[in-house]
Amino acid sequence: MPPTGVAEKALRLTEMIRENLSKVDEGELDGLIRALLRTIGSGKIFVVGAGRSGLVGRAFAMRLMHVGFSVYVVGETVTPALKPGDVLIAISGSGETRYPITIAQEAKKIGALVVAVTSFPNSTLGSLADAVVTIGGRVVPRGQKDYEARQIMGIHEPLTPLGTLFELSAMVLLDAVIAEMVHLLGKSEEDLANRHATVE
Repeated sequence: MPPTGVAEKALRLTEMIRENLSKVDEGELDGLIRALLRTIGSGKIFVVGAGRSGLVGRAFAMRLMHVGFSVYVVGETVTPALKPGDVLIAISGSGETRYPITIAQEAKKIGALVVAVTSFPNSTLGSLADAVVTIGGRVVPRGQKDYEARQIMGIHEPLTPLGTLFELSAMVLLDAVIAEMVHLLGKSEEDLANRHATVE
């Protein structure tokens, strides 16, 4: 069997992620960090996303919990009521996915602070948000803004199909946010380990 070049593709992906993340605005990241820090004490963080963006959100929520935040994934049966002053992190590459938009609209009505993580700050989600973290990598097929329609169409780039660059970049960047929170809050590896699941 001839070599597949998978390792070469993986290295190219890491180069693309590095290039993509080099364009992220530090001021936008400061806005996200300030939003997270404001929940310390009595506030809660809620995370929402659809598809792979939702999986990135779940990973981010898990790490926030390890750091010590009160954090929940929207839609889970144990998720409590969102209240004024809480923070919603909504992740959508296109900024036009219906589910996170609907949740963000409701969060705004309640009085929560909304942070959008998206490739399009001027999208519907970006326009709703109090703060935006712009991560490149999501290309929306012309005339097709909805998540389900994009999945069905299957229009993609060969190496980064259906927003892969956005999702991978978001995963890496949000892990870097966790590293910064660990530093700011003076947490240790042992602190995080003590909050790791013991029944899995």
